[in-house]
Amino acid sequence: MVYDLEQEKQEILARYKDLISNTYRTLDEEQNKLIRKAFDIALDAHKDQRRKSGEPYIYHPIEVAKIVANEIGLGATSIACALLHDVIEDSEYTHEDLEKLFGEKIAKIVNGLTKISIMNHQNISIQSENYRKLLLTLSEDFRVILIKIADRLHNMRTLESMRPDKQKKIASETVYIYAPLAHRLGLYNIKSELEDLSLKYNNPEVYAEIDHKLELANEQRHKYVDEFTNEVSERLKEENLSFTIKGRAKAISSIYRKMVKQSVLFEEVYDNYAIRIIYKSDARNEKFLAWKIYSIVTDLYHSNPQRMRDWITQPRSTGYESLHLTVLGPDKKWIEVQIRSERMDDIAEKGVAAHYKYKEGYRPNSDEKNFEKWVTTIREVLETQQHLTTTELLDNIKLNLYSKEVFVFTPQGEIKILPVGSTALDFAFSVHSDLGTRCLGAKVNGKLVPISHVLQNGDQVDILSSQNQKPKSDWLDFVVTSKAKSKIKSYLNSTKNHLVSEGKEILQRKLRHAKIAFNDEEINRMQKFFNLKTSQELFLFFQDGTLDTGDLRKYIESKSVFNNLLNRFRKSPVKNLAFEEPAQTNLDMIVFGKDEEKLNYTFAKCCNVIPGDKIFGFITISEGIKIHSDNCPNAINLRAQYDYRVMEAKWVNAESFKNRIKIEIEGLDRMGMINDITQVISNSMSIDMKSMTIASNDGIFTGSINLEVKNRSQLEETFKQLKNISGISKVQRI
Repeated sequence: MVYDLEQEKQEILARYKDLISNTYRTLDEEQNKLIRKAFDIALDAHKDQRRKSGEPYIYHPIEVAKIVANEIGLGATSIACALLHDVIEDSEYTHEDLEKLFGEKIAKIVNGLTKISIMNHQNISIQSENYRKLLLTLSEDFRVILIKIADRLHNMRTLESMRPDKQKKIASETVYIYAPLAHRLGLYNIKSELEDLSLKYNNPEVYAEIDHKLELANEQRHKYVDEFTNEVSERLKEENLSFTIKGRAKAISSIYRKMVKQSVLFEEVYDNYAIRIIYKSDARNEKFLAWKIYSIVTDLYHSNPQRMRDWITQPRSTGYESLHLTVLGPDKKWIEVQIRSERMDDIAEKGVAAHYKYKEGYRPNSDEKNFEKWVTTIREVLETQQHLTTTELLDNIKLNLYSKEVFVFTPQGEIKILPVGSTALDFAFSVHSDLGTRCLGAKVNGKLVPISHVLQNGDQVDILSSQNQKPKSDWLDFVVTSKAKSKIKSYLNSTKNHLVSEGKEILQRKLRHAKIAFNDEEINRMQKFFNLKTSQELFLFFQDGTLDTGDLRKYIESKSVFNNLLNRFRKSPVKNLAFEEPAQTNLDMIVFGKDEEKLNYTFAKCCNVIPGDKIFGFITISEGIKIHSDNCPNAINLRAQYDYRVMEAKWVNAESFKNRIKIEIEGLDRMGMINDITQVISNSMSIDMKSMTIASNDGIFTGSINLEVKNRSQLEETFKQLKNISGISKVQRI
């Protein structure tokens, strides 16, 4: 391909000028020189490189730097690092070169970004050790993870040039890791965009449908916002308030989550857009003016008190401050209204991490100290959970990402912010790890309670402890914070590890006596023979006597039988017995990979695949290839963690296959309703109905029906006809 190099050169300079002229921070001459120097080095390092789209590679670091400069709001050092973030990985420049050119700070940040990038490019799953390294950058230098989020955002914005399988892998990884991090760092706009773009590639049909419907409703939304603005503005001006009112559609991913969670159609999601009132204020009057505006809005419109959210009196631990209320607006439809000052809006847009740590002369307030505490907690979790799998580690981290919060007090009146559902034991661990491990009970508001007592907003908690108390395994059943879980597990594991070592030595002696080699292969076989999940269990069972020499003898006797079976399987491959059709027909039904190989497979039980569904194969350890739907609830986790085990798959003989599925139906009960339903299913669509369960209560009926359908189009047409039956309000596949 021939490129117009002169035109590209002009475009590169134009993008650079756009970067410099649209920074959130005001840059002085020295800072501009630093950024220009970084740009020149990046331009030289990437001069012969192009992206998958064919564009000059330098476009990418410039666009990442724009996100860092304007959308996140970082300063000159971070902008320079964003320009340089791929230099070490993609060119001859080394860490030492950058240290000589820019100093230790910038070289260290770029080196941190390089490590994460190399980790992501390796053809392996996101193992817990790698994810741990990624998150540890939070407490080393926030700028590393913030620039990495910007890098991921630009990659998601330009993902269309990648292969479909790569798109899904990157999109799944994004919604699995980077969107939660952006949320916790206060980058709400970026978090929403990452989730939307992930949905666009993971579930393109759903994304396109919601996007189209939002576009159709755009004119109506503008009209509604104008009407609301006119009514509210008049009252606010009477109070001499300086303000702006904006209307915005909710994120597509957010609307989709509501549709799935509430089992409703797009048209039934009543708050798919919001109105924001942003007012000018000095620090002294911020809260007063927020409640004044709240009073004016609720004088004009009825509000729903159950949907009131006050994050001004007690901000979220991310630093987010705002008043949220839901009112019955001008057209008698519910609408969310957000009230916040310019400062609050600034933090909501840019994230608290970008404000306090690198802003000259800025002093952290209590909210930012909460943020620091969160970072410390994350580091403690990572350092004490070496034994966890990736999924367990992510679950523990996410306890602190999305949990709603309660505010409780120490005996001295200090506020502690904990997730909803936290117990007295969680509180003890939040004060100090030693206090948690020695916790006997607590006094909550002066009353003696057990350590499992669930705390409420405003509780004052005084922990009772004893030097003789030690953590117990049942403590894990009622703690919810990641710090408490990690400390308890760490203590229990230290005891367990000692017993495991003893059991390992016992088993080694027994195997040596039986003249059997002690190696990983042998241990794995023994583990399977005794039906144990881990080798640790095997060692523990030999330590405590659950398994003894007699059991070992049975295993040795079984080895010869096992070897005979293995040889038989090698000579005669296992057939796929999942269906009644002949094996060859089954193998023709789905083919795998670019070469369309015919391989044995079975269908996963988690997603009820039917022909016509978009599918993929997943290689399991013990059950061969499992077929999943692209919309399977486990699809994102599988692609994010184990992409190397995901296989492309497609249908060949879909029309010859029938599959049983279950649907749920709901509506107003009336005479003849069941007859109308069976007419559609059995007569109009010629579908075999295996069973039907209908229950009626006060004129409302609910039912579940098991069907055997041929393909997706048949199912969709059935749904369409069922929804047209008078009185039916909901039809959905389970």
